[in-house]
Amino acid sequence: MKWALAELNKFKNSQVDFKEALDLKASLQKREPFILDLAPILVEGFIQVDKVGYTAHFSVETVITLPSSRSLEPVEVPLSLIIDEEYMTDAQIKALEDISDDEKELIIPLEKDLIDLTEAVEDYILLNLPLQVLTAEEEQSTSGLPKGDFWQVLSEEEVAFAEKLDSETKIDPRLAKLSELLVTEDDE
Repeated sequence: MKWALAELNKFKNSQVDFKEALDLKASLQKREPFILDLAPILVEGFIQVDKVGYTAHFSVETVITLPSSRSLEPVEVPLSLIIDEEYMTDAQIKALEDISDDEKELIIPLEKDLIDLTEAVEDYILLNLPLQVLTAEEEQSTSGLPKGDFWQVLSEEEVAFAEKLDSETKIDPRLAKLSELLVTEDDE
């Protein structure tokens, strides 16, 4: 998915549509060894060409196989991303006068006379890998959570319940006699 700027400049003030399937399995597995498998990546979108720069807007669809966070069993995770990128040559960046430095940081400077969206697709896939991957059975069951002699892993529901119990009013034993006075006053 590479375009030479000379080729893109033929489409000034219009857009170049594209739809392509990429096989980046080997490249992504080299960058992230936890990736067990990767289906072909469907990339569809357009590059808008104007005098200011080159704006790429595209979607990425794939299914990535990762090990489960608990059991290391393979889990297929569907991945759907929308990507927007702004590319500019050094001359186009220097010509910008009315934007702040923060906005300039969002612009990707072109070091060559070439736009390669494959790099962006790889980077976004790696940035959007989930931190916790569970099989369907692991999502439904909490009985398989690991535990040891003096520790155990709790589900989010169990933690919320424990926090609720802790947040209930606890009476300091030194002040227990005073609380009895309050109860008797309210009852009268």
